[in-house]
Amino acid sequence: MSRALPVIYQVLRRVGEGLVTLLVASVLIFGAMYLAPGSIVSTLLGGPEGVNEETIRALTEAYHLDDPFFVQYWYWLEGVLHGSFGRSYVYGQPVVNMLASRMDTTGLLLVLSYAVIIGVGVGLGILSATRRGRVDRAILVGTTLGSAIPQFVVALVLIGIFGVGLGWFPVSGTGSDFGDRLYHMVLPTIAVASVSLAVITRVTRQSMMDVFRQDHVEAARVRGLHGGTLVRRHVLRNALGPVMTMSGLILAGMLGGSVLVETVFGLDGVGSLLVDAINNNDFPVVQAVLLLMVGTYVVVTMVMDLLHPLIDPRAARKRGLQ
Repeated sequence: MSRALPVIYQVLRRVGEGLVTLLVASVLIFGAMYLAPGSIVSTLLGGPEGVNEETIRALTEAYHLDDPFFVQYWYWLEGVLHGSFGRSYVYGQPVVNMLASRMDTTGLLLVLSYAVIIGVGVGLGILSATRRGRVDRAILVGTTLGSAIPQFVVALVLIGIFGVGLGWFPVSGTGSDFGDRLYHMVLPTIAVASVSLAVITRVTRQSMMDVFRQDHVEAARVRGLHGGTLVRRHVLRNALGPVMTMSGLILAGMLGGSVLVETVFGLDGVGSLLVDAINNNDFPVVQAVLLLMVGTYVVVTMVMDLLHPLIDPRAARKRGLQ
């Protein structure tokens, strides 16, 4: 029971920090929309036809536009806590339904991109740390270039070469059946994964290099362990702590990173929905997507932080969990 108390305290502390972060973020998100230029009434009316004082007064009362800021915020937050983000100013649909209809495209893109980041990135990092010389130098040069080029630039290059030039892959749309959707996702997946793949490769390499220099690894070499056996038993697990931390941060930020890529490839995902909502002053949609991004970041980082001691025993000892 005494060992369980630090774990329970750690979980409660992280959950409390996450809730406070979400609350502060919600105030900032709502405040940014509240202070945004333009008139909400004008957006709701859509045009000069049928505009009169009675209509304006009805919209003002319906959306509590004459109430103080925190009163308006409370009405919005109360709806969010009940699972409602209101209705789109432009389309008149419930925002939750609009998000749900776009989530499958964004979800597939993020799952594929994260699989590439972890599978290829960690693999290249291990290869770079264990194959010194030309292989290591080539991977370092490639990851340096990869981390320096923004995702939307990678997307445009991929479209120009493999979409327009060679005609190997489609450059827009999401496809029909599952196989066709995967085919349409090839180039967007590479674009989303490009920068993060380079980062996770370098983190994996550096973490393994640090472990290779530790005393217990040298002792294992003296005992005759070499090659893959040495890496599996004494290096890889001890190097997973920083890799896991970075992979969690990457996962938490991927939803925001997919916005421009979805727009470039014309995907009907959450990212492109956010861009359209910003262009049309569709504030309820913008608020919902931004809060979803912040919530995803908070939840993922919280879970990864709680799982970290299970992967890296040294982190558990530092926190007094063992």
